[in-house]
Amino acid sequence: ARPPSRLHEPGPCLSLCSFTPGSPWDGLFYCVLYFSLQAVRWHIDLQPWASPTPSLTFEALRFLKYISTSQISCERMNLSSLGGDAETTKKPWSVCLDERFGLIHRIRSKQCRLYSLGLGNDDNQFEVSMAKSGCEVHRFDPSIKSAHIQEGRRLWYHRLSVDWRDPNPAIAAHRLHSNTKKLGTILNEFGHQKIDVLKADVESAEWKILENLILEDVIEQIGQLVFEVHIHWPGFEVSGNDSTVVRYWYSLLRELELKDFRLFHTYKDLSKPQMFLKKAAFNASSCYTLSWVNTRWQ
Repeated sequence: ARPPSRLHEPGPCLSLCSFTPGSPWDGLFYCVLYFSLQAVRWHIDLQPWASPTPSLTFEALRFLKYISTSQISCERMNLSSLGGDAETTKKPWSVCLDERFGLIHRIRSKQCRLYSLGLGNDDNQFEVSMAKSGCEVHRFDPSIKSAHIQEGRRLWYHRLSVDWRDPNPAIAAHRLHSNTKKLGTILNEFGHQKIDVLKADVESAEWKILENLILEDVIEQIGQLVFEVHIHWPGFEVSGNDSTVVRYWYSLLRELELKDFRLFHTYKDLSKPQMFLKKAAFNASSCYTLSWVNTRWQ
C-alpha cells in the first residue's frame, strides 16, 4: 500500500530535521531519529561542590555521611522468615520486605525476579535463599564453564559479564567465550521487562555500570538495588583528581534519589582495608554495601 501523500509535505516536525528525501518514509524516519537523539543523556548531572572551592575533605565527608544515613525506614530485612537460608550468608545483602513495597507481594505470588552480577564469587547463599523464597534468580558470572546452567527450578547461571557498554562486534567475534553486554541489552534478549532486585558485586565496575543504568533509564525497571561500592580507588574509567572523583560518586547516588530510590540500609565492611582513595583517612572502609528501594515500584 502506498503511504499517505501527506508524508511528502514538510510539517513542523520535518522542518527541524535535515535529510535528503528518498522513499516516502524517509522524512518520518529521520524526524523520529532527530527527536530520539535529543532525549539521549550522555552525562549525569554533577552536584555542586561541597565547599566554595574544591576540597577532598569536604567532598569525602559529604559522601560518607550520605552513604551512612538511611533515607527511609525498613522494618523487615531478613529472608529467614520466608524459609530461606539468610542466616548463612557471608554478607548482609539486605532487601526490604515491608508490606508497603512490592517485593514481598511478588515473592508470595512467585512472580519476583532477581539479577545477580558477580565475578567468580563463591558466596551464592543470597541467591539460593531468594530462589527458595520463590524468586526467579539469574546470576551472571563470566567465570562459569558453561554458557547457561540451571540449578533447581528457579536458579540459573549465565556466562555473561555485565558492562557499561556493549562490545565492538568485530572484536567480540574473535574472542572465544567473550560475552560482555549492557544490562539493558540482556533484559531485551531475555525478554524481561522488570527486575525486582538487582544485586551487584562487580569489584569497582559498579560506578560506570550504575551510570549506564541511569543514563539509559534502565534503573526505572529495577525495584530494589543492592550493591557494593569500592572506594579505595576511583574505579574503572573514573578519572579526575580525588575531589572530582568523590563529587562524581556523590552525584551518581543523588541521581538514584532523583529517580525515587531511597537508601534503607548500609553495611560498612570492617574486614576490608580501611582506606579512602588509597589513604587511611576519614575513618572509612574501602567497601560498603548499599541497599536502595524504588519507592514507585509496583
